[in-house]
Amino acid sequence: SKGAMMDNRFATALVIACVLSLISTIYMAASIGTDFWYEYHTLSPAENVSEAGRSIWDEFVSEEADEKTYTDALFFRCNGTVGLWRRCITVPKNSHWYSPPETDMITNCISFSLSDQFMEKYIEPGNHNSGTDLNRTYLWRLQFLLPFVSLGLMCFGALIGLCACACRSLYPAIATGVLHFLAGLCTLGLVGCYVAGIELLHKKLPLPDDVRGEFGWSFCLACVSAPLQFMAAALFIWAARTNRKEFTLLKAYRVA
Repeated sequence: SKGAMMDNRFATALVIACVLSLISTIYMAASIGTDFWYEYHTLSPAENVSEAGRSIWDEFVSEEADEKTYTDALFFRCNGTVGLWRRCITVPKNSHWYSPPETDMITNCISFSLSDQFMEKYIEPGNHNSGTDLNRTYLWRLQFLLPFVSLGLMCFGALIGLCACACRSLYPAIATGVLHFLAGLCTLGLVGCYVAGIELLHKKLPLPDDVRGEFGWSFCLACVSAPLQFMAAALFIWAARTNRKEFTLLKAYRVA
């Protein structure tokens, strides 16, 4: 019965670890796929925006839009959000920029192309002659790559976990735990890179007085995903190691 109790304990730990792993994977996938990493809210009403806003909107959606162009548009023109893959802006449905505030608002999103993700960031945003800002360039590239590395490690860990189930052995769960730990580090790295990138951008392009910026719920999902990955890793490693230790002791006891 003592052996059965041990087995139950390990089984419970593994089930909890698998549930945590699944939740963190869903959170991670949801945060990558949504656009609410950073949100801009304007405090000035929509009807105060001048006709000049039309040209800024045209620049925001153009393929040539650089970092300064779309950031200025987010500052200048009402509410907008930035994700890992897309930038979105909320505009009145009515084509007239001087329309009354009760006009329906619609959100338009423009995707970052793959070349945009790896494009150099400049020391003065928008000024191609100011030289490359290496810090911001690599922070942006890392925040694009790290979530995929994190998801890949977790999927690979899940495959090893399935093999462990098929082999009826707990030992491969150590590898699953290590992969989840590495995935957690990648997710932490992603969150750190994103925060640092936003801070550095706003140092160079300060927010206007009537615009408020804040981290959105997509960013929060990634923040929650990291501790879940670490907790799953700890449970996987604990179950595999303790089970192996007790199995070795049991064998030694039987031999004796």
